[in-house]
Amino acid sequence: MPRIDPVAAPYSAPLRERLARLLPETMTPPAIFRTVARNEGLFLHLVDSGLLGPTGLLDRRVLPPALRELLILRTCVAARNDYEWHLHVDTISARMGLSGAQIADTRSPQPAKTLWNAAELVAMALADALVGHLAVDDALFARLREHFDEATLIEMTQLVGLYTGVAMQVALARPERDTYRVPRVESNNV
Repeated sequence: MPRIDPVAAPYSAPLRERLARLLPETMTPPAIFRTVARNEGLFLHLVDSGLLGPTGLLDRRVLPPALRELLILRTCVAARNDYEWHLHVDTISARMGLSGAQIADTRSPQPAKTLWNAAELVAMALADALVGHLAVDDALFARLREHFDEATLIEMTQLVGLYTGVAMQVALARPERDTYRVPRVESNNV
């Protein structure tokens, strides 16, 4: 049972317009969108500012889609945000380029080195360190710099932070899990 009931249709005209920017017409808006829309002005601002878009928060098309999605899923795992992990898996993770095996492995305490390249492994370590300890030690930073420039690391950190914030919203509101059909993954790794 959610603590904060999501807004229900019929939605206000401004909310309908913003939801249409984010979702296919036939898709029921995710519970977390409708919950945040209890503060309609904030929800409208998130969409109007570009912070919230069709692929989630902070998608400026800077990070490769699969890396971005990996960071989101790993952040959800580190932050114990099962709701958001399932929302992404059930809607866009495969479209962003992750295989079924990779998606499942985002939940592993020690990711399988056979599924990820070195940059992806260290990106997961970044999410784990930021969420779990709010710290990045010098050894991890050195490994990160082997693969990412400073601007990319700042982008990655902001993304992890925003999805940690989503975990906080989920912890507060306890939205019911959305029931979307998991898309098929076109890969031999599934």
